[in-house]
Amino acid sequence: MTGEQITVVVLLVLNFIVALVYLLYGLLIKGKQKNTDEKFDRKKYVISFIVMLICPVGAAIFLLFSVVLYKIFFRKEVDLADVVFSKEKVESMSRGDDERERNFVPLEEALAISDKQSLRTLMLNILRGDVSESLRSISYALNSSDTEAAHYAASVLRDELNDFRSNVQKMYDEMKENPEQMLENALALLKYMNAYLSQRVFTEMEQDTYVHMMAEVAATIVTINEDELLPEHYEWLTTRFLEIKDYEGCEYWAKLCWLQYPNELISYTSQLKMYFEMGERQRFFSVMQELKSSSVVIDKETLELIRTFS
Repeated sequence: MTGEQITVVVLLVLNFIVALVYLLYGLLIKGKQKNTDEKFDRKKYVISFIVMLICPVGAAIFLLFSVVLYKIFFRKEVDLADVVFSKEKVESMSRGDDERERNFVPLEEALAISDKQSLRTLMLNILRGDVSESLRSISYALNSSDTEAAHYAASVLRDELNDFRSNVQKMYDEMKENPEQMLENALALLKYMNAYLSQRVFTEMEQDTYVHMMAEVAATIVTINEDELLPEHYEWLTTRFLEIKDYEGCEYWAKLCWLQYPNELISYTSQLKMYFEMGERQRFFSVMQELKSSSVVIDKETLELIRTFS
């Protein structure tokens, strides 16, 4: 045999030895290291062994090169910091009541139909939920020709409004009697009152009384720390005063909001809505011009208001 032939034979033998070692390593060593619950892929090592025999030297070098690249650039430790397997973190999704959802329509529309059974079913569905957020809708049922539905509505409104009156007085007294927690109690009372007053289910006189009481609570917050009165709080106040057509009270809180939050949209929209209701065209466009000159972004609702008044 010539020297070149001997070299080829040696390379083939070495290639076979390397391929065999790789196969045995995969089947015997790596196979035992795998967890018994995981499926071990033997085909990968067998196929690699065959490829190394068919493509001697080159296949082994390519395989070695790919392993090195994987180790250096692609292999990363798995970060399980955000992965929690505790059942406390699992949010269960309950199946919706399809039958109830299919039959759910606005109460105003249900009152227009003659099917009393459907109206009663709708009323019961509303009563199963948080009725404190549906008082306005329930109040429409007071004028229903169905006496039973009207009775449901009257009973719910009576109980809810009585609870509101009692809770407001209790929270107001706690706010006054506990100076250390006055700010916290005042903020809670302001939010609670707005949730009910925004639905406008009280008589005009009672709505007026509670809106001014709400303003008194807000004034208490300003006295303690005006920074705690946020733009959304000012929006509540100006809207409630606008609803009872107390433009003086609305203007007071709108101006106060503008002084404290000059770069907030509500500082302008509260005045625009007020002057729109009052029909004050000149003052409306004066505020609008200030809004245009500012860096405040105008939303769709405000733009529609401007177009309507224009």
